[in-house]
Amino acid sequence: MRLSDLRGRHVAVWGAGREGRAAVTAIAAHGPAGLVVVDDSANFLTLPWEGPLADAAPLVTGEEGFDRLAAADVVVRSPGVPNTHPWMVELRRRSVPVTQGSALWMADHAGRTVGVTGSKGKSTTSSLISHLLTAMDRPNVFGGNIGVPLLDLPEAELYVLELSSYQCADLTDSPRVAVVTALFPEHLDAHGGEREYYRDKLNLIAHGPHAVVVNGADPRLAAELGDRAAIRAGSPDTTQVATGPDGTQWFHLRDTPLFPRAVLPLVGRHNEGNLCVALAVLDALGVDVVARRDSLAVAVAEFQGLAHRLTEIADPSGLTFVDDTLATSPYAAMHAIDAYEGRPLTVIVGGADRGLDYSPLRAHLADREITVIGVPDSGPRIVEALSGLPSVRTELADDLVAAVGLSRKLTPAGGVVLLSPAAPSYGRFRNFEHRSEVFAQAVADTAR
Repeated sequence: MRLSDLRGRHVAVWGAGREGRAAVTAIAAHGPAGLVVVDDSANFLTLPWEGPLADAAPLVTGEEGFDRLAAADVVVRSPGVPNTHPWMVELRRRSVPVTQGSALWMADHAGRTVGVTGSKGKSTTSSLISHLLTAMDRPNVFGGNIGVPLLDLPEAELYVLELSSYQCADLTDSPRVAVVTALFPEHLDAHGGEREYYRDKLNLIAHGPHAVVVNGADPRLAAELGDRAAIRAGSPDTTQVATGPDGTQWFHLRDTPLFPRAVLPLVGRHNEGNLCVALAVLDALGVDVVARRDSLAVAVAEFQGLAHRLTEIADPSGLTFVDDTLATSPYAAMHAIDAYEGRPLTVIVGGADRGLDYSPLRAHLADREITVIGVPDSGPRIVEALSGLPSVRTELADDLVAAVGLSRKLTPAGGVVLLSPAAPSYGRFRNFEHRSEVFAQAVADTAR
């Protein structure tokens, strides 16, 4: 289904946030017979519905919202509406067509798109791909789950998109190059279970992509793919990290050295894998990675990383504060913790409680000396999951600001305070950017 297919039809947009606003603007331009917006989750964080948006589509809240959805010819849900929502279940039972802005957009742009998803690494990898393509004289537009709704993107010859599992779920077209960085259980409450989550995630590659690029080092991803044809980055037959001509670790394309690992400014083994995937994507798009390796090395060295992924904040105390608010699962937090191995470390965890299993985090920290501070809502449950570990000190704080203050008291000189929540931001923050803003302000306000 394309945007143009909505002309003359009655459309209900479900969700009044960033994605819903983009959908209303895009759909209104295609002349629907009727357009309404339904918001069943309005709270104190909700932005006003006014001006041109209100003129284009009235806002309906409360129980009346379901009646408006059920009466529509097409429902366009925002990514934040889970598959398990009772209204979604009933709409499916009634065979009401449900799609998303990402699916409407992809139907018109798939052939010009690199789409990146994954339980871990999709933000950094998609950003790397966009950055390196630009350096290789392949201008592109970058958007998606990173903060720019697809329906707000300008026309371009090439797109690089970060796509969440929610955005992938309703796709009926795969991007030209479909990329998957990792798989582990996440968002299970929204998808209905682990199998359903993997199904929705891998829907990105289910509709005839020109090429599939995956992280070949991820065991669960390998199991889910089976013998499906894919470029498996990190393997000897594509991009990999191996011993180079000077005896140190280098990035390679097959057996050809490209540049030293030291060129990449990002910490952690997982970021080596992210760059291997990005380089494999460039190779799949026809970039001569070997011929242009010197220019690629310069571009890699200049890569700044994401504002909310292992972003270090200068502090006069000598402590290193690190914003990793995009780490919304225990597995993502584990990668972040590993990146600072060998330094005194305090980790702030907690956010919206999706009922995730935190036993993998417990196993990961079993032999590690670390301080963990839990904040609402899931923080107390994470702390409880870590109880009894001999070298793990746990504390609770009333909120993120209080946790920053407490971390200053508990972290030894020269240590690291890592915000790696292992949980999403929603509920107490507007979005992940808002959580980062609160963290950075708390660091500034408590500095001595």
